[in-house]
Amino acid sequence: MDAAEFREYCLAKPRVAEGTPFGEDTLVFKVAGKMFALLSLDDVPPRANLKCDPDRALELRDRYEHVLPGYHMNKKHWNTVVLEGAISNATIVEMIDHSYDLVRWKAKKRR
Repeated sequence: MDAAEFREYCLAKPRVAEGTPFGEDTLVFKVAGKMFALLSLDDVPPRANLKCDPDRALELRDRYEHVLPGYHMNKKHWNTVVLEGAISNATIVEMIDHSYDLVRWKAKKRR
């Protein structure tokens, strides 16, 4: 999955807003006002940060060498995923969905 596909998939999810609060080189995707994904535009290959359940985060890091502790994020709850083709698009989509669902569910619970 490349950066354009990642962005397109995130923006297709319901109630997602895109912004650049950390500068023009990082896209931030939010649902209910909370971040669920970040995409670095200046990294080659592109990298994305995704929220993740802590146990699942460790499992993904053990399983894939291109899944790392979240860069500049809480490493317990965030993974950095290198988007260069080593991880299938289906798996990356699954990770995006998981991140989105975690944030959306928590927002609903707060209401």
